Amino acid sequence: MLQPRIAVPLRRMILNPASICLRCQTRLANPTIAQLRPARTFTSTRTLRRPATDAKPAKSTPDPDPKDEDIFIPKPLGRPIGFKSPPQPGENASNPKTKKDYSGMTMSQRNLEKRKDLVEKWGTNYFRDFKNIRKYRSGKTFMANPRIFKKDAALYFPNFHGDTLAEKGADTTNVLQGRVSVVSVYSSQWGLSQVETFTAKSTNAELHKILAQHPGVAQMVDVNIEENSMKAWIIALFQWRLKASKAKEDWARYFVVRKGVSERIRETIGLLNGRVGYVYLVDQDCKIRWAGSGDAEGSEMDDLNRGFAKLVADAAVQ
Repeated sequence: MLQPRIAVPLRRMILNPASICLRCQTRLANPTIAQLRPARTFTSTRTLRRPATDAKPAKSTPDPDPKDEDIFIPKPLGRPIGFKSPPQPGENASNPKTKKDYSGMTMSQRNLEKRKDLVEKWGTNYFRDFKNIRKYRSGKTFMANPRIFKKDAALYFPNFHGDTLAEKGADTTNVLQGRVSVVSVYSSQWGLSQVETFTAKSTNAELHKILAQHPGVAQMVDVNIEENSMKAWIIALFQWRLKASKAKEDWARYFVVRKGVSERIRETIGLLNGRVGYVYLVDQDCKIRWAGSGDAEGSEMDDLNRGFAKLVADAAVQ
């Protein structure tokens, strides 16, 4: 019944194709084209942009060079550094507690003790503004003071507890008392190489001449701070090599310190960069009379020698 009704339009389309519009012919020829949605090419797609309100305001000055950002310029020490109280053997033998115990005190005593701790913490922290150190002059923290600090104004070098090449469980205070000492503090080979720009025999022959002329008064002390257990184990494993490179009388003056170096100690005497080497001139009363950091620059090595010679001469007279 339906065949004649379908065949008539079909025969008309075949015999007279011009009667069909071009659009219909296209749809009949390729019906899938009508189902496809037009797509834009990738280059014609709109790029996502921030709204105009988020745009940064125009600056009157050009942006700084990224290499010049956060530059820290070391300055000469403006005043003596160190602790107000003299060091005692046995101090800093272990890592300090993170929180102080105020138990057993009344509320009034507790408040007074907290106030005292805050005053001491903020009053002795000369290097609080120096903490944003960047890679400037190989990490140099400060410039050495041209002249040694006066004895009355000088502050004390802390006690470090560690093992020496001669014994275990030794204190630096026992070694420093009664002698004028050049104390080198470092934690890496890079720091040691920086210290040697001040103290090595090849770079500072005058310093070693003073040491040789006054063996009972002048001395050099090394403090190797190594809080990494693996590195400390390696140092202990190759201790024989260190002993071979030093005279036997100097074994007791080489310390390997693994514990007790608190943030307070670092901030008070300027040990802010763990990879940088530091040199301190300490008198027979354990007071810091001169200090240097990083590589020796300008007249810093001569300043060390001049101050060392003066302290040795004063100690020899006494």
